[in-house]
Amino acid sequence: MRALFLFLLALAAPLAGWAQARHPTPPASAQAPITLTPGNMKLQAGGGAENRPDHAPEFPGGEEAMGKFFAQNVKIPVKAKQARITGDVLVTATLGTDGKLINPVIAKGLSPECNAEALRVVQALPPWQPATRRGVPVPVLVQVPVPFNNAGVTQFENDRKVPRSAKDAPGLN
Repeated sequence: MRALFLFLLALAAPLAGWAQARHPTPPASAQAPITLTPGNMKLQAGGGAENRPDHAPEFPGGEEAMGKFFAQNVKIPVKAKQARITGDVLVTATLGTDGKLINPVIAKGLSPECNAEALRVVQALPPWQPATRRGVPVPVLVQVPVPFNNAGVTQFENDRKVPRSAKDAPGLN
């Protein structure tokens, strides 16, 4: 009886491997990450993970207010202006239950100077409305893009006066 069981088990193993090869499961990394936004939040059936929020965190005043905060507080480093570096520094941090950002880290940087300025500005952000799960604040990981668009350089070039010698040159009037 035992010999028959072992014989059947030996036959079943290759068939199981063949079945898995015909229907492979996609790797976990191939799936797109889930972005938690206020309109995309809902409780999971059966409760879900204990730290998954049902209400996303919010910056006071929303995205527009955050943009104004960055416009008023981000000082583009001289080296970045000279090199005409533009883009966003992506900072990852934990938003605590008190609404403050904890342990900010550069996830995607532009230059050492811009990265340092982004960390300085993120640490100066006012407290957010924390994420909640069933009405209780929970800590969540957030990514904050800090813009470096060199608007000051562009403004300077637009406001620059044209020398008289260039005005008098033919074809420039």
